[in-house]
Amino acid sequence: MGMLHVDRIAKEYAVDHGWGPVTRLEVFRDLSFTIRNGEFVSLIGPSGCGKTTVLNLVAGLDQPSAGQIYLDGKQVTGPGPDRGTVFQEFALFPWLPVAGNIEFGLKSMGVIESERKRRVADCIELVGLSDFCNYYPNRLSGGMQQRVGIGRALVIDPAVLLMDEPFGSLDAQTRDALQNSLSEIWLRTHKTVLFITHDVREAVYLSDRVLVLSARPAEIVLDLAVGLPRPRDRYGREFQEIEAILESSIGQNSVKV
Repeated sequence: MGMLHVDRIAKEYAVDHGWGPVTRLEVFRDLSFTIRNGEFVSLIGPSGCGKTTVLNLVAGLDQPSAGQIYLDGKQVTGPGPDRGTVFQEFALFPWLPVAGNIEFGLKSMGVIESERKRRVADCIELVGLSDFCNYYPNRLSGGMQQRVGIGRALVIDPAVLLMDEPFGSLDAQTRDALQNSLSEIWLRTHKTVLFITHDVREAVYLSDRVLVLSARPAEIVLDLAVGLPRPRDRYGREFQEIEAILESSIGQNSVKV
């Protein structure tokens, strides 16, 4: 399973400027969307519009000011193993090798050793690190470290995979390679994915649908089905036409008036 429903959520923060009264920063109000089981959906929009805030709320790392979030009909009230998260920062344990980093979550869940070993081996193969399972993070490239992060999120078999600009700190060549790998992983696992990115081309390459947020207070101004066969040609005419539609939507909704 992996049906995610965000139901009319709002989020605001108190801002203490150090002088004068505390003000309120409204990130978004009345925000709703649904991601169907097995669907890959990207969330894009202008800088500072609240993309990462949405992901943190779905992950249970923060609570909405109003509204509810449901995963398979159950309200999200905090973090849980039904959601695996991959952040831009690799955040690997430097004292553990690849296999140990991927295994860590299973240990904390109390999974028996034989099952842990099987699942870790499967995930290491899935993310393309079979020849590096005993390497420590300081011997891995940035792209390889992020593969470990993806494996660590997938090994717990979450209903939803949450990804917050996971390739944002990588060079262009490595980024393209990781996008290709993630597309292949998704085709094999068909996990429900909520993917945060500022890169329109990346969103079109990976996604079934792309949601565009406006500037704060954010709202969804476009919900666009990509509808291109995989693997996708980043330089094909239809691909670039979809890119242009999304770029235009972001540009038109970068400033609230």
